[in-house]
Amino acid sequence: MPRTRWTAALALIVAGVAALSGCSSTVAVDTPPQADDPRCAQVMVLLPDVMGDQQRRWTDAQSTAAWGDPTAVQFACGEKPLGPTTLPCFTVDGVDWVVDDSRAPLYRISTYGRVPAVQLIIDYDAVSSSGPVSAVSRLITKRFETTAKCVAPTETQP
Repeated sequence: MPRTRWTAALALIVAGVAALSGCSSTVAVDTPPQADDPRCAQVMVLLPDVMGDQQRRWTDAQSTAAWGDPTAVQFACGEKPLGPTTLPCFTVDGVDWVVDDSRAPLYRISTYGRVPAVQLIIDYDAVSSSGPVSAVSRLITKRFETTAKCVAPTETQP
């Protein structure tokens, strides 16, 4: 192949790679305080490539993941465990989750009574919470220590 053809072909390949890599940028997120917990590494390798119909994207922080462009689901492992709260709590596949809907349609859903804590931020306009919460629950239920359980407000003492 003559040098000019080879150079032109190489230039096209480089331009194609640059164009494709620009389609799905890296998601900037904060590194969770306990991101280096070995249990987070165990879960990270098991996270699915697709969440609902959203494709997984690269993130720039340890023990984090994201799906969708724009981001519809964010995952962070190694968050500080929640203390007692009045926010709603529900159990999925043996894991208690606390829901903060104060920034709806972005819902912050965090494990309760698990060490380390896991947090999902879900855009309800793009994806239902049931899929991501169930998928993550199955991954952490036997790997993360349970230190507390959600209780109904009527079960608490003043």
